[in-house]
Amino acid sequence: MVVLNSEGKVFAGKRIDRSLEAWQMPQGGIEENEEPRAAALRELEEEIGTKNVEILREHREWLAYDLPENLIGLKWKGRYRGQTQKWFAMRFLGSDHEINLETSHPEFSEWRWLGATELLAKIVIFKRPIYKKIFAAFDDLMGASQKQKDRG
Repeated sequence: MVVLNSEGKVFAGKRIDRSLEAWQMPQGGIEENEEPRAAALRELEEEIGTKNVEILREHREWLAYDLPENLIGLKWKGRYRGQTQKWFAMRFLGSDHEINLETSHPEFSEWRWLGATELLAKIVIFKRPIYKKIFAAFDDLMGASQKQKDRG
């Protein structure tokens, strides 16, 4: 989920399960018979403790990435080689104190609002092409002041 604050910055969480610093946007799986929108809201609440958002747009495509060879068999108990994802742009409607990473199954150790360019520099390299596609598709939803900062 691309969760945007009122300034057009993107929610990013630092992965709790990585030895190296790795940041990402919230994401998760779709359960059997669950619609992608419902799954997005459920996963958001499971990962950041709130679903106080407005869904602005759904990415028109499903986007896929493969794990690098050195991670295949290590991630996800060796069951998957990558992921296919449906992305949503959302506007966070609450205040920062609503965000709570201490959920029943924590995924992030800390979080920040980042510009798209700053987040691209902090994510694992194999996810960068997907994130670039997502940011290009939702570019018009990101705040004009934030886009200026990212270009500057």
